[in-house]
Amino acid sequence: MMSNQELDSLKKAAALTAIEFVRDGMTVGLGTGSTAKHMVMALGDRVRAGMKLRGVPTSRETAELARQQGIPLIDQDNAWIIDVAIDGADQVDPDFNLIKGGGGALLKEKIVAASAKQFIVLVDHTKLVPVLGGLFPLPIEVVHFGWGSTAREIESLTKSRVVLRERNGAPFKTEAGNIIVDVHIKRIDQPRELELALNNIPGIVETGLFVNRTDVLIVGTAQGVQTQHIQRT
Repeated sequence: MMSNQELDSLKKAAALTAIEFVRDGMTVGLGTGSTAKHMVMALGDRVRAGMKLRGVPTSRETAELARQQGIPLIDQDNAWIIDVAIDGADQVDPDFNLIKGGGGALLKEKIVAASAKQFIVLVDHTKLVPVLGGLFPLPIEVVHFGWGSTAREIESLTKSRVVLRERNGAPFKTEAGNIIVDVHIKRIDQPRELELALNNIPGIVETGLFVNRTDVLIVGTAQGVQTQHIQRT
């Protein structure tokens, strides 16, 4: 079993491969999380070396890191055209569907991914799973009003346990002011159908299912970095 330090080195290797897709003058979606952090820092090195680019961060944490690295950021109230978005994932299945949202930034992450001409996902090999779900719960962002009823609807649909995410004894609040429930579902055999069904439940803002959005998957392994280009259907 790999140590955290060894896994971190795989994440960094994947991030260094990912930024090779970034060209001078591009607008780049900047993901959130430990793997994306390596990507932002590597892009900072490129900017300091003279590369021109603009970033669209998916969280305040990423925005702050990007500023520290000297990466210019776009006003988030504008309509952007994002050339490439680069982000991590909590799980990746064999069809390149994802679970994201472990860090609580899934809403902004999905908006940026959907706005990008190309969505690049970078992970270490431990994030690859035969089927989504299981050990990692599915995060769902919901409005606070009536969240208990929303959770009951989710439980009824998924036949799974739904847990309110908390931090320091209080409900975890997203940057949009919503809350997150984590769905402990054994396996997600039909992620596309589940995403559509969940989006029909009033009170759900967005789910952590990213279905048919991945264009490039970059995986850090002990044998080196593996890159797969996906033909989306």
